[in-house]
Amino acid sequence: MEWPVSVALAQAVSTLPVGKEVYYEPKMDGHRLVMWRTEDNVRLQTRAGRDVTSVWMDLALAGMQLPAGVVLDGEGIVYVDGRISFGAAQSRANSTLMRARALAERHPAHYAVFDILRHPEHGDTRGWSYRRRRSLLEHLLEEYGVGPPIQAVPTTTDVELARLWYEALQPQGVEGLVVKVGSSTYRGNSRQWRKIRHAETVDAVVVGYTGPAARPRHLAVRLPDGRTAFSQALRAPLAAQIAALLATAGPARQTRTAAGESFSAVGMDVVVEVLSGTTRHAVVTVTRMK
Repeated sequence: MEWPVSVALAQAVSTLPVGKEVYYEPKMDGHRLVMWRTEDNVRLQTRAGRDVTSVWMDLALAGMQLPAGVVLDGEGIVYVDGRISFGAAQSRANSTLMRARALAERHPAHYAVFDILRHPEHGDTRGWSYRRRRSLLEHLLEEYGVGPPIQAVPTTTDVELARLWYEALQPQGVEGLVVKVGSSTYRGNSRQWRKIRHAETVDAVVVGYTGPAARPRHLAVRLPDGRTAFSQALRAPLAAQIAALLATAGPARQTRTAAGESFSAVGMDVVVEVLSGTTRHAVVTVTRMK
């Protein structure tokens, strides 16, 4: 398996899927991270393949509990006052090395692992069924005595328990459920899973902006159907977050949407949530950075 690995994704749905051999997991509100345990150390990658080990160093250190050759898929989460805080995870992900260390001391990160992509004895497990991978993951964590801050995400085939999780865990920062078929293999870049969230949003990839880089006015985002749309005017806090990322994103190039609207295109590892009811329009509503 070569670095970086392409991760499996989830398609948003409005109703909870049910059926035979369907598994349900709480959807943690954090940052997707793949954990690579090498012979000498631990590396962490984002879902886009960027190396973010330096800003999640506390998780990298925790990953040394694992045997060499393991690759795990999961979510980096941060608790604030007993609740999962997406804002705290976002601050960590977008911080400098020095600031990341300070944030880690104040609010240590946790790794909610939900899949195993490689095992030291069995090699690449992506072709295994989810049911078999999940059993292997649980056995690995138990065999090596792996504990917090690395923990397996709960899973169940009981739809009533899943519905209880969906309702009862929201105050703790759990944003919904991820649904997987027990016989399914792990396919990178495929929206093979399903997710149901309390907020009716979809993920969009930031591909550019309008206005000056130091104070962007609108975002250009690529929607799940491949279209590029502009966001509404950015509020000051979000504009400041985007500006900080643009400062390190390299030079932009001028391009146009299919409708002929110009914007500054830039390569960024940034995903935002937009209200699903606005994706039919040329202007979408961004709720937050993801």
